[in-house]
Amino acid sequence: MKRREFLTLLGSGAAAWPLAARAQQPAVPVIGFLDPRSPGTMEDFLRAFRQGLKDTGYVEGENVTIAYRFAEGQFDRLPELAAELVRRGISVIATSGIAAAFAAKTATATTPIVFAVAEDPVRRGLIASLARPGGNLTGVNFLTNELVAKRLELLRELVPAASRLAVLSNPANAMSTETMLRDLEPAARAMGLQIQVFNASTGPEINAAFATFVRERPDALFVNLDPFFTSRRVQLATLATRHAVPMTSGNRQITEAGGLMSYGASVIDAYREMGVYSGRILKGAKPADMPVVQASKFELVINVETARMLGITVPDKLLVAADEVIE
Repeated sequence: MKRREFLTLLGSGAAAWPLAARAQQPAVPVIGFLDPRSPGTMEDFLRAFRQGLKDTGYVEGENVTIAYRFAEGQFDRLPELAAELVRRGISVIATSGIAAAFAAKTATATTPIVFAVAEDPVRRGLIASLARPGGNLTGVNFLTNELVAKRLELLRELVPAASRLAVLSNPANAMSTETMLRDLEPAARAMGLQIQVFNASTGPEINAAFATFVRERPDALFVNLDPFFTSRRVQLATLATRHAVPMTSGNRQITEAGGLMSYGASVIDAYREMGVYSGRILKGAKPADMPVVQASKFELVINVETARMLGITVPDKLLVAADEVIE
């Protein structure tokens, strides 16, 4: 072979090497993240989810891609967003909230799904068993709805004269609202509390509910744990302070924004665990064999500054029991 022909062949072969190498590299896995909220309200939760992934060796933009789908508060969009992720052929769907979990379950019986929900997923029919979920779903249960009675007890200790309780729920999130009311109504009756439910699924509807409080004068406000209310926590805290309504919830983020008190599991930890489970599935674990993570630590957070503004003296017993006191 002539020297010029040899160099030409060598050059063309060398040019093909990078293409061949790229063809042999494994494709970067894609996780679908499905949430009913707006992305602007999710910074802390997404940071925790990415940290969970990092704990299992996955870093967004390096060896894993995350395809985000946010319903912007429109729960009826969740089924189509879930179906869109399935059509894309993603490796895992991570969902937050019971409505998003059911939307993903309806969309696929094969793609692994990791959920973070605030209520018992077995009782709701999402999975067969906490220990062995079966099928293609597993995840985290942070037990918020199961703590409804305990939150009422703590509220009674903080506002002992309360007899009329306003309850704020999101009718767009029908499944969560149904479960909350099923637990709340008997607990309230046992404590001699009269409850009145107010619905809100938009910012203006929250304003309208508080305008009604001016006429109804409830003694306290119970806010259902709901992704929408978390995203509107500043609005809720501002209005509760303006109208002098003691407000309790299962979400510490609302208390940090100015609410009076919250009691519940750490939602941030739930999102980190959801990231860990998503990473484990990417490494080959099967959802059917992965026990649902049950929240084991519950936080009582009291905003003493808000209590002072409302003229409420926090009992020493609660101050000692609180995991965090916001001054």
